[in-house]
Amino acid sequence: MITSINTRVKASGQFVAVMGDIYTIAGCAFTVPPGKPQPCVRIEWLVPSMRVKVMGKPVLLKSSMGLCLSPEQIPQGPPTVIVTQMRAKGI
Repeated sequence: MITSINTRVKASGQFVAVMGDIYTIAGCAFTVPPGKPQPCVRIEWLVPSMRVKVMGKPVLLKSSMGLCLSPEQIPQGPPTVIVTQMRAKGI
């Protein structure tokens, strides 16, 4: 779930995701030996849009790549994007 810093551009009624947004992460049950829980707490986006920006921030696309990180910054793997926005509308 995204809490966007973008307040201007919507796609399908939702604000477009950009670099710098805050993400609520669910379903990450990663553990390290000897059974220490290391759930994902943040996503570091590595490859946003190179050409499209909203309010000076690169937008995140379905093809954007990121890395989930634990509280101790241990990489957890790539995030799984479940829902995407297909159309954009400027306000």
